[in-house]
Amino acid sequence: MRTTVGIIGAGPAGLLLARLLHRAGIDSVVLEGRDRAYVEHRQRAGILEQGTVDVLCAAGAGERMDREGLRHDGIELRYDRKRHRVDFPALTGGRSVTVYAQTEVCKDLIALQLKEGGPLLFEAEALAVEGADTDAPSIRFRHEGREDILECEYVVGCDGFWGVARKAIPTELTRVFERTYPYAWLGILADVPPSHDELVYARHDRGFALLSMRSPSVSRLYLQVPEGTDADSWGDEEIWDELERRFETDDDWTLDRGPITQKSVTPMRSYVHEPMRHGRLFLAGDAAHIVPPTGAKGLNLAVGDVVTFARALSYQKDTGSAELLDRYSETCLRRIWQAERFSYDMTSLLHRAPGATPFEDRMQLARLERIAGSRAAETDLAEAYTGFPFD
Repeated sequence: MRTTVGIIGAGPAGLLLARLLHRAGIDSVVLEGRDRAYVEHRQRAGILEQGTVDVLCAAGAGERMDREGLRHDGIELRYDRKRHRVDFPALTGGRSVTVYAQTEVCKDLIALQLKEGGPLLFEAEALAVEGADTDAPSIRFRHEGREDILECEYVVGCDGFWGVARKAIPTELTRVFERTYPYAWLGILADVPPSHDELVYARHDRGFALLSMRSPSVSRLYLQVPEGTDADSWGDEEIWDELERRFETDDDWTLDRGPITQKSVTPMRSYVHEPMRHGRLFLAGDAAHIVPPTGAKGLNLAVGDVVTFARALSYQKDTGSAELLDRYSETCLRRIWQAERFSYDMTSLLHRAPGATPFEDRMQLARLERIAGSRAAETDLAEAYTGFPFD
């Protein structure tokens, strides 16, 4: 097989990249190790920044999102039994975010790719990227019981943290920056309408809690728990009781309960791999960077990466200049480090570290009071949450 761009991974990054390249008249092949059902049902992020929404719409993938997605014009911060709403449009010149699950983004992009785009091979396991530093890189993969080679002009690794793409970059050329956190998120899906019409981020002495949603009838909620927690060690009523404690306020707000249909534990880490390019191999999404989920940045950063690559390759096609491709890693990393900073700030602001001192508790409360009382501080949060621009 031969193509211009070989894409490893059919998550939102790989699928969107294939869509952007198709609309630019550049052919590609997408290799995905899992089957279609798995890709369309794996639960991941659900908050789309304004820029991500705009890109999906411009790519022709926004029809169902416009119809079913939930536009949110703010979030609520809770601390010390107080409530403070951050108004995004008022602070950012009209920007907002949209609640639309990654599973739905993937379904939309898969349907478009199979209808209009190039080959999308499921259960095609990428084994290695070869010749990344040559003019003719290739992807060795296994599909339908036999090995094959996809010959490319460029390879983009959208295959996540455990994928093969990053392994093709010699370790002596790389730098890795990472931080692990001593806590995790216990997440649930529950068949109950959300108890608030926007996301609620709660700082509590017992730990962080987040009220989110997947639809008007399905709630998504999270509790800070110790690292290594087994989700099954928490009973359903125990989870609801703890959520109720952490969301407590001085007014008459109540948390509605319902049947819990799914439990999982998400570890917390920050990770950046530099550079994001080696020869004609380019990394995108979790293959190059991971953020703690507090800032809702993971999927949106991946979108920024593939938009940057698609624009750079289109520029080369139109002008013959590789200038933007040569700056791919530098361009992406500027945005990535700002998102890492914001995600770290939100995490340290709202989570109570094991052994936290009374001084550290008061510092968190002081930072939250600053956001609630300063338009400048509130604007900084709103601008970061709704998304940094795609360079």
